[in-house]
Amino acid sequence: MKRIKNIYPEIYDFENLYKAYLEARKSKRFRSDVLEFTVNLEENLIEIQNELIWKTYEVGKYREFYVYEPKKRLIMALPFRDRIVQWAIYRKIFPVFDRQFINDSYACRKGKGTHKAADRLQYWLRKVSRKPEKWYYLKLDISKYFYRIDHDILMGLLKKKIADKDLLWLLDKIINSEDMKFGLPLGVDPDQVSDEDRLFDVGIPIGNLTSQMFANLYLNELDQYCKHKLKLRYYIRYMDDVIILHSDKKHLHEVKSEIEKFLNERLRLHLNNKTAIRPINAGIEFVGFRIWPTHRKLKKKTALKMKKRIKYIKKAYARGEISFDQVNSTMQSYFGIMQHFNSYNLKKKILNEFVLKRDTEGYN
Repeated sequence: MKRIKNIYPEIYDFENLYKAYLEARKSKRFRSDVLEFTVNLEENLIEIQNELIWKTYEVGKYREFYVYEPKKRLIMALPFRDRIVQWAIYRKIFPVFDRQFINDSYACRKGKGTHKAADRLQYWLRKVSRKPEKWYYLKLDISKYFYRIDHDILMGLLKKKIADKDLLWLLDKIINSEDMKFGLPLGVDPDQVSDEDRLFDVGIPIGNLTSQMFANLYLNELDQYCKHKLKLRYYIRYMDDVIILHSDKKHLHEVKSEIEKFLNERLRLHLNNKTAIRPINAGIEFVGFRIWPTHRKLKKKTALKMKKRIKYIKKAYARGEISFDQVNSTMQSYFGIMQHFNSYNLKKKILNEFVLKRDTEGYN
């Protein structure tokens, strides 16, 4: 495929910046930083445009916080104006990258997502379960994926696809931050190291829109290797979660060794001890579900979090902190999720226990 050329002016084009602003403000339009930017919208967009034209743009200061679903992650959030720049980049170059990805890569792509990924894997399981052989799955678990992406390798991949020096300058600004370390040493969690012990040469911030794009591009190298070199038919990926099906357990062990070697040598990534080979009749944990050929269930940990959240909103409603419409919106969202797995018993239990009441005397 031809390299991307002369696209940088399209990124700082005023109309693209305005559309990027609209994307960045979705579901956030009443936040104080968004309102402040919007008051002088045209002037602020022109200021960003000039910074990009004259290459004086500097990435803003990250705000750090932790989230705990599905596991503890360090999130780094940029100021609103920087999120507009991220959207301006993403709108122009991600569609080009997306056309190069394999069909069975499902993360952060239009028309894909967790439910489509679960549907695809279950379709394969139904198909292979009708065959006479015993089938197995290999589940790959990459250690601290976002925190271990190598900057030199990532920039090398981008240079293979982009021939626009100005765009590469901007992407390098985002990847190789002078003020913020994104990376972690091998084998440690974000809360186990001080800021000083984080690494400059690896890692991309969880929270950036461009990080999703970079992460997909980075493991597209693995996708292409597995599909074209290893000739794997039943291969599916959702970001750094990979499932491979095969009827020969020994072959899967050989595949695991080949993939591990590829990840170590070509991408400087490592598998962790959660990587496993098991029979498909045990059910496969993938994209928040445990999936069998005949049915799927929500992972126990996810179901417990859902119940805990529902218990919290009941208490919040009783205290008068949230409205009935807010409660209803949350519950309808959960019921929507339940349509994608075998949820009769879970839904029945939730509905039986879900009684809303206001506590006018104070909630205990």
